Amino acid sequence: MKNFIRSTTFLAIVASLLWSTAFAGIKIGLQYHTPLQFAACRFTLAGIMVMVIYRQWGFYWREVRREWRFILTIGFIQVIVQYGLFYTGMNLVPAALGAMIVGSSPLFVALVSHFTHPDDRLTPVKTVSILVGVAGIAIITLGRQQVEMKNPLEWAGILLLILNNMASGYSNVLVSKNPRPVSPIILTSASLFFGGMLLYLVSLPLEGFHGGPFPATYWVALFWLAFLSASAFSIWYTLLKRPGVRVSELNVWKFLIPVSGAALSWMLIKGEKPDLISIAGMLFIVAALLLINRKPVSRRKL
Repeated sequence: MKNFIRSTTFLAIVASLLWSTAFAGIKIGLQYHTPLQFAACRFTLAGIMVMVIYRQWGFYWREVRREWRFILTIGFIQVIVQYGLFYTGMNLVPAALGAMIVGSSPLFVALVSHFTHPDDRLTPVKTVSILVGVAGIAIITLGRQQVEMKNPLEWAGILLLILNNMASGYSNVLVSKNPRPVSPIILTSASLFFGGMLLYLVSLPLEGFHGGPFPATYWVALFWLAFLSASAFSIWYTLLKRPGVRVSELNVWKFLIPVSGAALSWMLIKGEKPDLISIAGMLFIVAALLLINRKPVSRRKL
């Protein structure tokens, strides 16, 4: 049982399920706060949470001083570049189309890994499994909402969301390939903290200062989002540094995010219920996960 809980498969599922709960918290928080500053508060608080739990503060700051360039690079890409591209792109495209592009991120991560990581090339099985997963995302998304392209700027939004997916893949590859033994926990904490602080500085000339007061529901949403970011990124960075874990294959588990999100909406939102189209899309995603994990026993080191 302990081996299963520590396995790459189990931890990847946990991280994906945590990320799938973010959408409700973001929706609540944005009712009271501007997007960039809300995100900045979320990531800064997440970094502080990990820092407090880590407790070995002397070693923590020595590692930060030693690896500050790499930490700032990951924080800049993960927080500022990705979030900026994501928010701007989602504002330019229909919600359903945006969800489908973001949900297909494992495909773009696999492409980035193919061209930047010699040990993580696209194979026929991997390619088919990722395309099957993307098809599942498309079925779920388009079955729930209609996509209508009415504005020429929507093509710019599509490009920005694709760049967001590519940035995600690039940051994953950087963490995986980094030869220096920086702790994944310290990397998570420091990159989220400094990335969040930088994002807050960027937000001030764009959004002005918004200091509240905020209701209790806002604080609940903020703390939950910070907790899930701290937990999910800590897990993900740890998995990326495990021997034998390939970036493209690990990111296929992110196909679970829209599946879990849909299931949560059925359980928590009045009027939401399962439909045949969504279930069909989920079956495609299950097929993709089974296909990508169907390996000879000798290669299976989870």
